[in-house]
Amino acid sequence: MEDSLIEVKNLKMYFPVTRGLLLPRKVGEVKAVDDVSFSVKRGETLGLVGESGSGKTTVGLCLLQLYRPTSGEVLYQEKDLCKMRGAELRRMRRKMQMIFQDPYGSLNPRMTASGIISEPLKIHRLASNNERGKRVEELLSLVGLNPEMSNRYPHEFSAGQRQRIGIARALAVDPEFIVCDEAVSALDVCVQTQIVNLLEDLQSRLNLTFLFIAHDLAVVGHISSRVAVMYLGRLVEFGQRDKIYKNPLHPYTKTLLLAVPVPNRAAEKARKRMTPLGDIPSSLTPPPGCSFSPRCPQASPSCSETAPPLEMKEPDHWVACWKD
Repeated sequence: MEDSLIEVKNLKMYFPVTRGLLLPRKVGEVKAVDDVSFSVKRGETLGLVGESGSGKTTVGLCLLQLYRPTSGEVLYQEKDLCKMRGAELRRMRRKMQMIFQDPYGSLNPRMTASGIISEPLKIHRLASNNERGKRVEELLSLVGLNPEMSNRYPHEFSAGQRQRIGIARALAVDPEFIVCDEAVSALDVCVQTQIVNLLEDLQSRLNLTFLFIAHDLAVVGHISSRVAVMYLGRLVEFGQRDKIYKNPLHPYTKTLLLAVPVPNRAAEKARKRMTPLGDIPSSLTPPPGCSFSPRCPQASPSCSETAPPLEMKEPDHWVACWKD
């Protein structure tokens, strides 16, 4: 796609499962990401949603090449990141950053806020000592923190403030693309709103592109322009946000939307009718055919025979489901 910043083609990430200590041998593999394809347009926010264990975070790590994919392509401005090594990949990583889920665990407790934010500048040799100090003050102000807090340690900040420091660190090298990995899930609801509003403001001011990974569809619906739904390593629905939220076509997407709390008795009855059966299967032994078929209340015998392809059902709305 001409307006795409990132294109992911047939991405697979399999983790080997071994047995034995002295002579370990491969006995299987966990298919964390299994043949996933999508694109992220420049300047947009793509929401990636699904249950825990669906492979969302693994996709984000593969995009940044923190995991080297088993196969597939990750094209950044038509350049395949999977084929890059060494200095070439490091130069590309300046354009791609990550905001982590845990605002405390992702910060070095022995470093001050100034040291944390300036570390990317040192690694990429982007500024002198004096310039780094000024840049840190600019970034702290940009994310809504007082520059006088730069000498404090992570434990001296609240959770929301720590996440702002993580955002400032991600912005230090002037990236174009940021992976937000459950960036607000560990925060209080009121703080979530503040961080989401901050991300939207930064996107408009700095022309950023986001992959927003989350399991809260209410938050995703607020910040995203398009949404991709993952289940057990595969995309089951993908498209424009309003189309998916107003007319979900995959049974799994319907259950996720019904799980969003709504003070409505009719919605509660519909929720009970669409509740999936059992728990999410293991990625080590995924079910044959459609991976959601063992839990789907609408499944037919053919669903467990062949996996449905991701097909366009209407403009900018793709679904992987045999049910029309």
